[in-house]
Amino acid sequence: MRTGRVVVSVLFVVAALVAGCSSADEPAGPVVQGSWHGDIQGPGQPIGIGVTFAENGSATIDIPIQSVRAAALKDVRTEPDRIEFKIPDAPGEPGFQGKLDGERIVGDWVQFGEKVPLTLERGVIERIARPQDPTPPYPYRSEDVTYRSGDITIAGTLTEPEGSGPFPAMLMITGSGPQDRNEDLSGHRPFHVLADTFTRAGYAVLRTDDRGVGGSTGVLDEATYPDLAADVAAGVAFLRGRPEIDPARVGLFGHSEGGYLAPMVAAKPDSNIAFAVLMAGPAVLGAEVLIEQNKVVMAAAGAPQDKIDAQVRYLTEWSALLRAGDTAGAKAYSQQRNDSLPEDERAPQGAVDSLNTPYMSALITYDPKPALEAMRIPVLAFFGGTDQQVIATQNEPPMRAALAADPDATVHTFPGLNHLMQPSATGKPSEYSTIETTIDPAVLTYVTDWLTQHIPPR
Repeated sequence: MRTGRVVVSVLFVVAALVAGCSSADEPAGPVVQGSWHGDIQGPGQPIGIGVTFAENGSATIDIPIQSVRAAALKDVRTEPDRIEFKIPDAPGEPGFQGKLDGERIVGDWVQFGEKVPLTLERGVIERIARPQDPTPPYPYRSEDVTYRSGDITIAGTLTEPEGSGPFPAMLMITGSGPQDRNEDLSGHRPFHVLADTFTRAGYAVLRTDDRGVGGSTGVLDEATYPDLAADVAAGVAFLRGRPEIDPARVGLFGHSEGGYLAPMVAAKPDSNIAFAVLMAGPAVLGAEVLIEQNKVVMAAAGAPQDKIDAQVRYLTEWSALLRAGDTAGAKAYSQQRNDSLPEDERAPQGAVDSLNTPYMSALITYDPKPALEAMRIPVLAFFGGTDQQVIATQNEPPMRAALAADPDATVHTFPGLNHLMQPSATGKPSEYSTIETTIDPAVLTYVTDWLTQHIPPR
């Protein structure tokens, strides 16, 4: 789940990029074109970037470690002696200033007035390869699919074991914010790893792009939880309409916010969902998750207690306005709060606006307790002991209490694992990209064993 404001370290590229920004003020004519790449030597791990200069003078940037792809840049200049660009709507006005030097572009990465040398060389930046990334040829079928959910199109990938079936199946539901079908985060693709694992074990798996992401249409920020629940139901109907899928054995797998939506759908009397797996799924009100998340993340980052207290007060009052239905008041309050911060701590305007959308309001005001209490199907809910986004100590006890009446519910916490179920001593979100493991193999084995015991593949 997302934090309440954007926190940016000096010289770190931020992922809050806004597509569609235009190029700069009429450069003298583009000379430098094509793809270039290099590493920003910021604090901690270097950040690799790729920049593509188009023939028309515009440019885009790729930051694989932050899952940024082809994001538009602004103030682009491509003359050999003046090569410049900036990332729009980001704190500290991050960007580059340099010039062509033979077969290289040399200059400085600039953010918050600080400079770090950056050299770009010709070529496309390589995608980050993780040890667990599945690679073809796969021992199963993989098919890109689309289907309708109301007036929008949902796009995804369906993987199925070899053979004619009928197979049990599951629909995967991503966490908060715009996610693609692989839930691409910090250079990791956890949903691709999970789908590969489960399909090899005998299950059909459908993973999809969120609204407005990849091949899916619609606008996520305008969606309410009933809208997103309808998207889930449409995916279930699509699976049940496939002749190789057993319609009586279709379940849901939800990660983080997906752990809100899966029970919301499964608890409906007519859903006929066969099972649910909740990975780091919250069990308390969305506002409470966000407040606790901010407290833990800020403390781990070394923020002074007065800053933490101020953030908690802000989030408490802002979320109370949303819960009361006063979206205009919440928007004005968050804008006032942001404007009152020191300039180098302010979130970009786009981030402030994203806090006051129908989608964010749904997340903040949702109480999962009624849906969890209504569950009467096999449920596996598990948490990471070092997770700083959905904190296990906040969510595991109420999850156990809410599922107490379910005759087949398992709740488990994996010590030493973070929000992505990576091994991590601290659980800091800033470490996701530095950990080579995408999902701890012990988690993959545990969940697969649970599935085969409760929903045998044959």
